[in-house]
Amino acid sequence: MNKKRAFTIRYVSLAVFFILVCLIYIARLINIQIAGQDYYTTITGSTYSYRTEVIHAQRGEIFDRGGVPLVVNVYTYSLRLDAGSMPKLQADKNDVILTVLREAKAAGEDASFTLPDSPFTVRTNESGDTVHYEYNPAYFETNMGTKFYKLVTQLSCTEESPAEDTAAALLKRYGIADTAKDGTRTYHYSAEDAQLLLALRLHMELSDFSTVVPYTILSDVSLPFLSRIAESGLRGVLPHTTAEREYTHPGYASHILGRMGKITKDTKDYYLALGYPLDATVGISGAEQAFETYLRGEDGTLTIVEDAYGNVVDQYVSREPRAGSDVYLTIDIAMQMKAEEALAANIQLIVDNAIASGKELSGEDADAGALTAVDVDTGEILALASAPTYNLATYNEDRVALNEDTRAPLFNRALSGTYPPGSTFKIGVAAAALTEGIITPTTYIHAKGVYEYYSTYTPTCWIYNMYGGSHGSINITTAIQESCNYFFYEVGRLLTIETMNKYSKALGLGVPTGIELGEKTGVLAGPDYRNEHGLGAWNPGDTLAAAIGQAENLFTPLQLSVYMSAIINSGTRMQAHILYKVESFSGEVLYQVEPTVADNTIQLSGEVHDLLLNAMRRVTENGSAARVFSSYPIEVGGKTGTAQVNENESNNAIFTAFAPFNDPQIVVSCIIEHGANGTDAGYAVRDVFDHYFGIE
Repeated sequence: MNKKRAFTIRYVSLAVFFILVCLIYIARLINIQIAGQDYYTTITGSTYSYRTEVIHAQRGEIFDRGGVPLVVNVYTYSLRLDAGSMPKLQADKNDVILTVLREAKAAGEDASFTLPDSPFTVRTNESGDTVHYEYNPAYFETNMGTKFYKLVTQLSCTEESPAEDTAAALLKRYGIADTAKDGTRTYHYSAEDAQLLLALRLHMELSDFSTVVPYTILSDVSLPFLSRIAESGLRGVLPHTTAEREYTHPGYASHILGRMGKITKDTKDYYLALGYPLDATVGISGAEQAFETYLRGEDGTLTIVEDAYGNVVDQYVSREPRAGSDVYLTIDIAMQMKAEEALAANIQLIVDNAIASGKELSGEDADAGALTAVDVDTGEILALASAPTYNLATYNEDRVALNEDTRAPLFNRALSGTYPPGSTFKIGVAAAALTEGIITPTTYIHAKGVYEYYSTYTPTCWIYNMYGGSHGSINITTAIQESCNYFFYEVGRLLTIETMNKYSKALGLGVPTGIELGEKTGVLAGPDYRNEHGLGAWNPGDTLAAAIGQAENLFTPLQLSVYMSAIINSGTRMQAHILYKVESFSGEVLYQVEPTVADNTIQLSGEVHDLLLNAMRRVTENGSAARVFSSYPIEVGGKTGTAQVNENESNNAIFTAFAPFNDPQIVVSCIIEHGANGTDAGYAVRDVFDHYFGIE
């Protein structure tokens, strides 16, 4: 009985113990799986760190109207050191740098590395086992030299400290070598590696290398090498892709396409409001600037996950980048090239002829100009040439010379150059006078050589100045053909400056053309302009000068083409535009520009329209431009202009023309600074017509 009872007690005790153990394990399991979840989640979260990098969106490319590429992206690859994920110990950092450079040399990529300048010149004895440091004076003339002085003070040195002391402090700072009190120095690397590390680590520090500013150690490397380094697992070494703009027709359309650059102080607030980082590269001129919002795209985000030791354990795209849109311009690149070449050739022809003639102020000082071509029906810009020009592909190398060139090759004369229109202005004056009933097609004015209506101001006609003669009794058609100043003095006086300017604005002079690129709006001479700029009173005689395109009248070459197009269209002025369409990266048309009639237009009667165009045809057939177009296979209408600059320089040459006469499609205007004679600006216009109409 006692044995049986003892067995029962022992059995129950074991059972109770087993149950207790099970309960403990169950409770522990519950704690781990449920109650302890927050704890382990906290532990796991603290084990990893997350950081992000920007994935730059691909910038849209630029094409001409036919889809010919003008500006494309070319991708280059580099290796960058990332301060946030590099090892903390100096020796480990040095090992990473040396490993990258050794791998580059082994792969034949060492040409992508450029050893930065150093403030030290290293001297060694004949055996090469003793190293001495001296300062390199040239280094201190650079921006890095200024930064170096600031660093020196942090090393408890001064600008007067011996190079040996400063070098010793830097060698220790970067874990390259230790220097004992007696001057004995112990290097941890070979002499070659030590000097390389010193120059490179110093340059990294002076370049503000930090978690927000990476350092490019190798540029323009191959994609296979980039992949090889990425697979090596080196800490703190990250691949980087850069898209650079490449110009498929270098040296052409440079003023149209424009340049890229950093955000300036003046535009900082604008771009910050759009969400741009301050170090972003944006369009700063031309189409790159005008269509920045189309071309830009939207950057993405790469998230990088690292463990507590700085090892990258994962990376993923947390926000996909959106590529920028492609921009198509209205220009035809072949025609643009022809326009630029024709303009340059025309300028040189004028100079050569002037030198051969031996006459002073006959164009020997011609050195610049502009040409614009516009579609009459749509306002599309077909060509914009400015001379001299420059090459976007070599701009950085040429920048100093370009800025010092007195001819201002960076200046876009087609859109920002403003010039007196000379006799080309007479067409608009004639349109106003005929429409207002000041004259009729049969009105005859006896044109003398000297206009004597005002006793205090007696301007002369060009024929009187050259030959001492006059045009006699003429009507408006002959006055346009012969470009008679006297006739337009009288018409301008009767018309008044106010009415003259009303029509000029409606036809496109002194107002924006509508082009998306930056432009000057020019100046309409008159009392309003004088009063606004404190230039004194407007006198009756000033109206006479304004009527022949002088006084303060100043217009751009593009305005001249828009103005002529409006006259051809019976007063309907089309807005000029150089944007043709915008396409997404996938080829979807996002925006197609439609021809738009500008505000404040006028209506010319059919009689007035036909009279003006026929008069301009007579200019090219029998008038001042006959020697350029008299035997041309296509009928052309046009008007020459010669505008005085000053007594010491040749006059400006102006010519504007349209073709074909019976169905005008294109207007081309050319202005050559100091070209002397308006007719001589017609050769470039003729060359552009040749290209447009396929004339050999």
